[in-house]
Amino acid sequence: MAAHDLNSIAFPTLEPERLASLDGCKFTERRTYRDGESLFKAGDSDGNFFVVKSGAIEIIDDTGDAPKQIVVHGPGQFAGDVSQITGRPAVVSGVARGDTDVYAVSQRALREILNSHPDLADIIFQAFIARRQLLRESKDFVGLRVIGPRSSPDTFRVRDFLAKNNTMFTWLDLEADPHVAEFMGQVGVTATDTPVVACATKLVLRNPSNRELANALGLRRKLENKRYDLVVVGGGPAGLAAAVYGASEGLCTVVVERVAPGGQAGRSMRIENYLGFPTGITGSELADRAVLQASKFGAQLPIATEAVRLSFGSSSPVLHIDDDETIEAKCVLIATGAEYRLLGIEGCERFEGRGVYYAATPIEAQMCKDADVVVVGGGNSAGQAAVFLSKQARKVYLVIRGNDLTKSMSQYLATRVQNTEEIEILCNSEVQRLDGDGNLGQVELINKKTGNVRTFQCPALFSFIGAVPRTDWLPPEIERDDKRFVLTGPAAAKSGRWSGKRTPFFLETTYPGVFAAGDVRSGSVKRVASAVGEGSMAVQFVHEHLKDM
Repeated sequence: MAAHDLNSIAFPTLEPERLASLDGCKFTERRTYRDGESLFKAGDSDGNFFVVKSGAIEIIDDTGDAPKQIVVHGPGQFAGDVSQITGRPAVVSGVARGDTDVYAVSQRALREILNSHPDLADIIFQAFIARRQLLRESKDFVGLRVIGPRSSPDTFRVRDFLAKNNTMFTWLDLEADPHVAEFMGQVGVTATDTPVVACATKLVLRNPSNRELANALGLRRKLENKRYDLVVVGGGPAGLAAAVYGASEGLCTVVVERVAPGGQAGRSMRIENYLGFPTGITGSELADRAVLQASKFGAQLPIATEAVRLSFGSSSPVLHIDDDETIEAKCVLIATGAEYRLLGIEGCERFEGRGVYYAATPIEAQMCKDADVVVVGGGNSAGQAAVFLSKQARKVYLVIRGNDLTKSMSQYLATRVQNTEEIEILCNSEVQRLDGDGNLGQVELINKKTGNVRTFQCPALFSFIGAVPRTDWLPPEIERDDKRFVLTGPAAAKSGRWSGKRTPFFLETTYPGVFAAGDVRSGSVKRVASAVGEGSMAVQFVHEHLKDM
């Protein structure tokens, strides 16, 4: 989309009659701000949505070394972006220019307006999404600063966590950026403190854990209830679909997610076979839109909240999360998905985050520009990674154990891989050894059919070699198959562990009222569309179960 088109969408002006309708509306409060008075600041949570009646609101980026104007909203325009819906902190600041009259709308009230006035909701949603896109594309916007060396696994972890949660930041590489020392002096840190997360000259955290980051950035919010109609464990496509359908149908819904929305799909740089997106969509964009939808309907999505145990009280399931809190649920949906299997080569652990990666996104691609890289795996994730990396790397070596790429990869993607000049497919091959001085430097491959060994000088290896379900936290009452995937429906009924009086629903586990959907479910189709379908379908079974309670 052209920049001028994006700007027209991002900064619309409401018609006079729509603006007039806000007078006396139960959702709004009239306020007056004097010239130079602050309406909101970057980092504020639970801020209001402001519509300008008269005067103006100047939007400022004050995350860098000096404040910079982004835009000025005049009469009929409004201030805010996606954080107004998701409840995350503001990323910019707003200041009155001239004496300014506004309509102030709380975040809760904004959700009511959006659900009551779909035509207005379309304008606001499109503007919010476009504004965030403009900020991402801006070369001047700084956001958070992450200071740390590229050779540090903790630096990679922090950057990865922020990227997965679509938090805008600038990385200052301690090993390559000559201006880092000056900024470190301004915030009063040394190399031993890194990685450091800072906003302007205000220090946020030294080498923070993911939990500390989530708390500081408002990603992990206090639960509003202790008992929910539906507790969804896992924020991948299945879990997000269940959140959208559950919350939109009036169920009090929470999604417990340990890292970031989107799951494995959220790390895909191009999904082309998902219905309705003929030009493709990134997993991150799909997850962002799902989070907006779920938040719009009132679902809660606390990040860096890990389910550690599920127990069963006298009447309801109880989810135990990692800070000793408990959440009581009328129904539970297990949507924890599956993780890529670790490579398993001796010594591999010391290179994880230092050259061995289990996702291929711009964060990892920065490490291998104009270099040779190795991608291991023959499925769609490996193919998408190879195609994406081929635009950054000098050469991508795609390593598969068999000799037929189409055996486990979609035909359209296999054809694209085969036709990409920068990708070389190495059949019948496996990784035999990794080597390097601190960071990955060499990858040794062996052809199992011929015995030939090849050594590649490369800074990065990407592994996509099968999935392991995240089910270790589940109790014995939830039966799993021999590969630890959750049994549901007919398989649950045949297991001998089903305790209900009726036949289990198709997505119901061996415990009544506990369901499973997506990759974590035994027999599921490992595709985004099927996960979304199962998550949506599960809500219908939840309603059926609640009728019997």
